[in-house]
Amino acid sequence: MPSTIILDCDPGHDDAVAILLAAGNPEIDLAGITTVGGNHTIDKVTHNAQVIATIAGLDVPIYPGATRPLVRPVEVADAVHGDTGMEIHNFELPEPTVATEATHAVDFIIDTIMTRDPHTVTLVPTGPLTNIALAVRKEPRIAERVKEVVLMGGGYHVGNWSAVAEFNIKIDPEAAHIVFHEPWPLTMVGLDLTHQALATPAVERRLAELGTTTADLVVALFDAFRTNYRDNQGFDNPPVHDPCAVAYVIDNTVMSTRRVPLDVELHGGITTGMTVADFRFPAPPDCRTQVAVDLDVEKFWGLVVDAVERLG
Repeated sequence: MPSTIILDCDPGHDDAVAILLAAGNPEIDLAGITTVGGNHTIDKVTHNAQVIATIAGLDVPIYPGATRPLVRPVEVADAVHGDTGMEIHNFELPEPTVATEATHAVDFIIDTIMTRDPHTVTLVPTGPLTNIALAVRKEPRIAERVKEVVLMGGGYHVGNWSAVAEFNIKIDPEAAHIVFHEPWPLTMVGLDLTHQALATPAVERRLAELGTTTADLVVALFDAFRTNYRDNQGFDNPPVHDPCAVAYVIDNTVMSTRRVPLDVELHGGITTGMTVADFRFPAPPDCRTQVAVDLDVEKFWGLVVDAVERLG
């Protein structure tokens, strides 16, 4: 049976690829896309989700969510994702024909989990964890009904928005703290893993050879992302973070994981948003958190290319 997921995202170049991977893989039942302010403001990231759905011909409902972090001011990643949140060149983005739903993302998350059988819905957040934190605070019972949370965020050895903190966690660490401390099973697909998922020229050629509009879109996304990542973070090829979390739900053999206690730093002067993984001892029997470690790069890109090909 396909895995039912809610993809909570802030498109974003790599979120766009995560949407396409989830929509194009037969092992995923994409119940809905929820958006959250993160890479850019909520209006821009929601518009980008609508554009992606329009180009790929997706019949998936889109629910706008939280406009800002729980406590902290709005902070966006326009240096990486551009003024629109999904800056792109050499590809004309259409005006979206896919509408958004009136229901708030938080209420959609709660309603979906509470009306479906227990342990059948996986939450896949690839942006700040604001919507997920608000949902579990509004309806605590979802924590016992969710199958698992597979998030893209954090890093146990490396940061990007600071020396030790990754963007999704850094801009709303209070939300991350809530999500990390709920009793659901949680897999953190962080920078230590996603920096292995590089969109190389060889990957782009595989996609370009498909000769479809969706494939051309992904190539254009990678080209723009490459320029911004090179200029701002020194990568020759951009790491494509967010589809890694979706890939894990499709096939957990695409990466190795290690069970380890996790926490989030809230008060450090230079360490706020750091995800702290305690590797000192074997994980206790009741440990329900784990981190992704090593990526099967060929298998990962095979999943992405296959999904894009299926979408046509």
